[in-house]
Amino acid sequence: MHIKTLSLKNFRNYESEEITFSDGINILTGANAQGKTNAAEAIFFLCTGYSPRANRDRLVIKNGTETAEIKGLAGSKYGDVSVRIIFNKNDKKNVYVNGMQVLKIGELLGNMHSVFFNPSELKLVQESPEDRRRFLNVSLSQMSKAYFYALSRYNKILAQRNNLLKDPDRDVIFDTLPVWDQSLVKEAAKIIASRNAFLEDIAPIAEEKHAIISDGKESLKMKTESGYYGSEEDIATALYEDLKTALERDIRLGYTSIGPHRDDIKFVLNGDDVRVFGSQGQQRTVALSLKLAEAEIFYKKFGEYPIVILDDVLSELDKKRQRKLVAAVENMQTIFTATGIDRTVFKNKNYRRLIIENGKVKKYED
Repeated sequence: MHIKTLSLKNFRNYESEEITFSDGINILTGANAQGKTNAAEAIFFLCTGYSPRANRDRLVIKNGTETAEIKGLAGSKYGDVSVRIIFNKNDKKNVYVNGMQVLKIGELLGNMHSVFFNPSELKLVQESPEDRRRFLNVSLSQMSKAYFYALSRYNKILAQRNNLLKDPDRDVIFDTLPVWDQSLVKEAAKIIASRNAFLEDIAPIAEEKHAIISDGKESLKMKTESGYYGSEEDIATALYEDLKTALERDIRLGYTSIGPHRDDIKFVLNGDDVRVFGSQGQQRTVALSLKLAEAEIFYKKFGEYPIVILDDVLSELDKKRQRKLVAAVENMQTIFTATGIDRTVFKNKNYRRLIIENGKVKKYED
């Protein structure tokens, strides 16, 4: 899959611009705050319906305007697809796929695929389990509408269960909880089984990518910390029993203490927990390796690579790792953003350079 054109109107610092991409390596260059990352963000928005940078949709609307619009035309082995999103100040957005409005984000997912990496993705390794679960959810939701809808249902049931646990009437809790728990474990089992399969596939690929980028000097291992394995039925049965065992604790805490909303992934580098003992450079390489492995999983599932967006990555890697990274992505459409480029890193590679200045493409260089 590759994005052909991206149109931006009143999006971030863009007033009106159309950007044309090659189906290989694209490098968006320019000084800071000119719009490179904004363009990368827009592409990911078209694929997933959400921003990796803003927690409110209205924040992407250019100051002094009431609405913003982004539109992308992408090509794939199945034909072209267009996605258009209109943003409004009330945080509501209108989404169109091939000219037809879709009312649920779940119907947007799967039309355009992308993998996104920028410096904030270090949270994948450095920070809370929530960030690692978000990675799983975003990737799996792009690959499977069934996963997305199971996750949505699970979160709604979980909220109801947590509210019930706070009820001062224990009889109400004990009478009502089994109904919620039966529904909860059904959706939880779908989520956990999907995550287990995904992690089983991605772990060896991430290990391989990391070995390549680190020139074989570091060994990455991934460990899941779900605690539930087997078929969906097996998972649902085990989780239901554990929920019953944990009930008194959950009532005391006022929330559900076990389930996929508590899952985590552990990254081990040369035998040590990279979150605790890894340098920032090592943590960055781990996160980047995971993203490259994610792209391979998309290829395995759909027979084509997603759009790979690497925002401000090169400046944080030494020259050897930069070359290894560029070699790893040369067979897929990749969009780099950078303040400048070292041409030796891209030696003998076909690439398009787009110079961005104040929300405009000032020059294309092939």
